[in-house]
Amino acid sequence: MADARGISRRHMGLGAVALGGGLAFASLPADPAAAAAPTRGDGRPALRHGSAREAGLLPGPLKQLVADAEAFLQPSPRHPWYAGAVLLAGRGRTVALHKPIGMAVRYQAYDEETDTGVEFPPDRQIPTAEDTVFDLASVSKLFTSILAVQQIERGRIELEAPVASYLPDFGRAGKQDVTIRHLLTHTSGFRAWIPLYTAPTYEEKVQRVYDEALAGPPGTAYLYSDLNLISLQLVLEHVTGRRLDVLLREEITEPLGMRRTRYNPPASWKPKIAATEDARRPWSGLDRGLVWGEVHDENAYSLGGVAGHAGVFSDAWDLAVLARTLLDGGVCGRKRILRPESVELMFTDFNTAFPGDEHGLGFELYQHWYMGAMATPRTAGHTGFTGTALVLDPTTDSFLVVLGNSVHPVRSWRSGSAPRVAAANQLARAVPVRPARGRTAWFSGMASAATATLALPALDTSSGVARLSCALWWDTEPKADVLVLESSADGGTTWEPVPFTTRRPGGTAEAHPTGTATGWSGRVWHDLTAELPAAPGLVVRWRYTTDRLYVGRGAYVDGLRVEKGRRRLFDEARPADAARLRAEGWSRETG
Repeated sequence: MADARGISRRHMGLGAVALGGGLAFASLPADPAAAAAPTRGDGRPALRHGSAREAGLLPGPLKQLVADAEAFLQPSPRHPWYAGAVLLAGRGRTVALHKPIGMAVRYQAYDEETDTGVEFPPDRQIPTAEDTVFDLASVSKLFTSILAVQQIERGRIELEAPVASYLPDFGRAGKQDVTIRHLLTHTSGFRAWIPLYTAPTYEEKVQRVYDEALAGPPGTAYLYSDLNLISLQLVLEHVTGRRLDVLLREEITEPLGMRRTRYNPPASWKPKIAATEDARRPWSGLDRGLVWGEVHDENAYSLGGVAGHAGVFSDAWDLAVLARTLLDGGVCGRKRILRPESVELMFTDFNTAFPGDEHGLGFELYQHWYMGAMATPRTAGHTGFTGTALVLDPTTDSFLVVLGNSVHPVRSWRSGSAPRVAAANQLARAVPVRPARGRTAWFSGMASAATATLALPALDTSSGVARLSCALWWDTEPKADVLVLESSADGGTTWEPVPFTTRRPGGTAEAHPTGTATGWSGRVWHDLTAELPAAPGLVVRWRYTTDRLYVGRGAYVDGLRVEKGRRRLFDEARPADAARLRAEGWSRETG
C-alpha cells in the first residue's frame, strides 16, 4: 500500500551516477540465542545485546525513547497510534535497546458505529515480545531493491536499461522509456496505486500493470508508487527464473541467518505475529475481517502474498541484522550479499532534480518526517503503512527499528508519523557530541516550536575591531530551523544579524553573510570568527529557532571568546566571565 508521504524533505548532491547503462561509483566516506546470531569472519557475533555505554550511547535518551513510545499506546490525541510495538536501537555492533511494549493482538473487531475496538477476552490477547513478527508493509520494498541491486552486480539487469527490454509487454501505453532506475527511485511516472485486487486472475493483474499509462513522462517528477516495485518484481522473476519469495530466501535471509523473515508465514507462526486490521469496506478494499498472520495490503494479498511492494514479515532483530549488514558494506560474517560500492548506491541520492524527495536505489534519504533528528544526507530508510520503520545512519553508525501495528484495529486511528519521529529524535540525542575544547559545551536543545538564546554580557566594542571566536556544531532541519548570531546596541530592543565565517577541520572557510546557520554541517565542530559592530554596550547572542514539525540534532557552542587587539573582553574559560552568560533554553552538556 502506498505509504502516506511526509511534509518536509530536503536536498543533497549526487554521489554516484549511472552512465549509459553502466555504473560509475563515486568514492564516498563511508540478544537472541547466541547460536542463532550471525557471526563476523572472526567468529564473534555480528550483533549482540549490550548496554548503552557499550554502544557508545547515552542511556538517558534511550530511556526517554521508551517512555515516548509508550505514550502513543494511549490516545494520541483521540486513539492510540498503535496497539503495541517493538523498539530496537543500536550503534556499531551493540543493540542497546530491544523493548516490546503494548499488545501484539488486542482487538477482534472494529465497531464503526461507536468508533471503538472490540477487544478479545483478556486470556486471548497477546502482548508483544522481542521476537514478535510484524507485517512490514512497504518496508518490503527494501528487500526487492536489494535483490535488484544484486542482479545489477551480476550483469543480469542494467540500471539505465528500459524495463521493456526485459518485459516487452511493459512498454505499452507509453512506458517504453521507463528504466530500472526510474522504478527504484519512484520517478517512472506511475501513479501511486491501482486496485489490482479487482482483477480475477494473477495474469490479469499483471496485464493491468502492463496496460497502465503514466501520469507524466519518466524522469520528470517524483511520485511514490507501489507499481514501481511490483514491476521490478516482474523483472526479477523474469531474469532469474525464480519467484520473489525464493529469491528473498536464497539471496538475503538464508545467507544472513534471518530466520524470522519471509513472505507468507506458516500458520504455526500466528501466535507470534502482530495482528493488523479488521479489514472491511469501505475503509478496506476487501472484506476479510481481522487480518492476522496474512499480509494486510490488498494488492499483495491478491497476488498470493508475494509482491515487490509489500508482503514481507519480519521481527526487529532480523531487521537489525539487515541494517548492520548494509552499514558494514554488504557483509555479515562470512556472507556477503552486496559489494560495498553497491551499498553506496542505496545511500546516494539519485533524485537531485527533485529536492525534498531524496532517494537512493530503493532507500529514501534525508527524510525528517520519520527519521527525525537522525536524518542526514546519507541516512537511509523506509516506512510501512502498518506502522513500521527502519532507519540507518552511516554518519553515526546507528540504526533504529520501530515495528508497530498501527492499523489494529483500523487504519483511521493513526495519523502522521509522530512515534517514529520521537524514537529517531531520542536515538539521535543518545549519540554524544563531545565538547570541542573543554569538559562541557552549550547545547541548544531539540524542542519543536521553540526559541533558545545564549547571550554574552554587554561589552564595550566602541574602539577598535572586536572579534568573536568559538567552536560551533550544528545540524538542523534545513531552512525550517535556524541558528542566528545577532547583536543589539540598545539593550535588546532591536537585534541585527552578525555575519560570521566557519571552517571545518581540513576544509575551506565558509561565509555566513546573513549571520545564520541551518541544515547539515557534517556533524563536526567548526571554528567560527566574526567581527562585531562597534558600540559601548553591545550584547551578542545566539538564537536557535525551530518550527512545530521536525527538528535536527540541534546546535552546540564552545569556547566563546571576544578579543579587541590583544585585549580579551570576554573569555568563557574564565569562571567569572562564564557566570555572566545568560542562557534561555540552552544548557551545559558533557557529551
